[in-house]
Amino acid sequence: MNAILNTAPSPADVRSQVSPEEWVLRVELAACYRMIAHLGWDDLVFTHISARVPGMDRHFLLNPYGLMFEEITASSLVKVDIDGNKVLPSPYDIIPAGYTIHSAVHEARDDAHCVMHLHTPEGVAVSCQKGGLRPISQTALYALASIAYHPYEGVALNAEEKPRLQADLGRKKMLILENHGLLTCGRTVADAFLAMFTLQRACEIQIMAQAGSGDLIGISDAILRGIGAQAKQSLGDSGANRVWPAIIRKMGRLDPSFRN
Repeated sequence: MNAILNTAPSPADVRSQVSPEEWVLRVELAACYRMIAHLGWDDLVFTHISARVPGMDRHFLLNPYGLMFEEITASSLVKVDIDGNKVLPSPYDIIPAGYTIHSAVHEARDDAHCVMHLHTPEGVAVSCQKGGLRPISQTALYALASIAYHPYEGVALNAEEKPRLQADLGRKKMLILENHGLLTCGRTVADAFLAMFTLQRACEIQIMAQAGSGDLIGISDAILRGIGAQAKQSLGDSGANRVWPAIIRKMGRLDPSFRN
């Protein structure tokens, strides 16, 4: 067995050191990592999904560096403070470059309890296009209702980039990191996941449509201006809450070890 997996903390040991609320969050976040792997949106051991631990300490859960998303469990998640320092013993480290981006969002947005950042081929492809995400599908409209852009500044190791990323994101739920990838945030793991599903699917549709031989049909500006209200009317605030229980059930059927 992989030496890294052999050093994994005992689920019972971790559970005894955290609150019941944190354990529930750990299970949900581990399920989210597994779902991202199941959809083929992971990038070996790179990219991240972070979640704020309930409480006043501003601690966060992040994936252990060296585990693929399909291997992540509730107990293997690493708990860190806002500076990325481990606050619960763990044999695993985190990727500093990844946490630079996540900590920037968590610092600026009290409502961003979960932040998801991916390098999907379709997402990166759209992030390389000058026009960004185009209003050519209904799915794109849902994303365009709350999207922002941030220019590429190299590998995210420089803390000086954080204020600029924060300003570009503003109060939006979705961010296209130009020449880099996609980012979403939400009040819950479910919210961030549904936002990423929407943004990723919109990117997939755009790349597929652009591969065709015909001209693309754009959606009118009048419809685009009203998409915010339409999205809220069709999905409301409970859209993610309707999707997420089904995701948990699916992950349980595929491999319930994420709960460990």
